[in-house]
Amino acid sequence: MAQIMAGDIRKGTTFEYKSGVYTVTEFQHVKPGKGAAFVRTTLKNVVTGQVLSDETFNPTTKLETAQVETRKMTYSYNDGEFYYFMDDEFNLTPLNFSQVEDALKYIRENDIVTVRFLYGNAFSVEPENFVELKVIEAEPGVKGNTATNVTKAAKVETGAVFQVPMFVEEGDTIRIDTRTGEYMSRV
Repeated sequence: MAQIMAGDIRKGTTFEYKSGVYTVTEFQHVKPGKGAAFVRTTLKNVVTGQVLSDETFNPTTKLETAQVETRKMTYSYNDGEFYYFMDDEFNLTPLNFSQVEDALKYIRENDIVTVRFLYGNAFSVEPENFVELKVIEAEPGVKGNTATNVTKAAKVETGAVFQVPMFVEEGDTIRIDTRTGEYMSRV
């Protein structure tokens, strides 16, 4: 298994630590006036999502790297218990609700997603950065209410609710940034 020195870690580095696999979300090399230099990090468990803030390492500490594999897959269907994703070779990978929960508000059947694997086991699903979804319910906009930054709730075809500008109506297709959950534009 490959190793990395703590002094060489960067944002996105993935390694084994405290009987889990973590990815670096923030890091800072600290050289205090007195004492030895160290690396201060914020880590996120790639499987559970648990965040460890202010973890410090001596720059010469060796860490076991972990290989997280990503694959583009198609969301096929849900059988009530599992959500099935298919790769290019028509292999189905079942995932439970907790593994796909965050992505569900952005994906529909036949949408392309990124599935993350650790040691051959799928553990999370990420939708594309931007998705286009049809609005199925929205309060009507009030004529003359054109003030900027005024929003209303709109329900999209996945069942999720997003804040949208007053001019968005039922039947419109909207673009959502899946990283922030924010409305981007009408399509």
